Amino acid sequence: MHLAYPAVLSALLFCTGLYGVLARRNAILVLMSVELMLNAVNLNLVAFDVWLDRAARDTLHSGQALTLFIIAVAAAEIGIGLAIVLAVHRNRGTSDIDRLRDTAETPGGPDGPDGEDGGPDDPEGPGGPDDPDGDAHDSDGPAATAAQKAEATA
Repeated sequence: MHLAYPAVLSALLFCTGLYGVLARRNAILVLMSVELMLNAVNLNLVAFDVWLDRAARDTLHSGQALTLFIIAVAAAEIGIGLAIVLAVHRNRGTSDIDRLRDTAETPGGPDGPDGEDGGPDDPEGPGGPDDPDGDAHDSDGPAATAAQKAEATA
């Protein structure tokens, strides 16, 4: 078989995968497109290994060895990628790439847009503006919290 046939097929597979990565919005379809691109590379490696093997009979079949390595890496990539996509889908409710801007917190940080958390660096104290004593964390469990709420409403 001539080298042009697998090379053309590999180029078509790679271009199809590249189109899928650039045009798709679903994260699972993007992962499938990446797999298509890796398989195109594998096809090229094996085709050139067979083609070079005809020239020299005593070769190490390095193209086939690299193909096995790429298959192992692709399996790990798909496993971790699907786990991440499923975790994001559970938390956000979608796997649409355009709707997922960032997996980090909100722009103001984890405490909100103004960064107020009532922590030790907060000038209003740990209780915030509604707790002038700053003893919001001095309770002894849920019973004390319920007692404080009952006292505050009385």
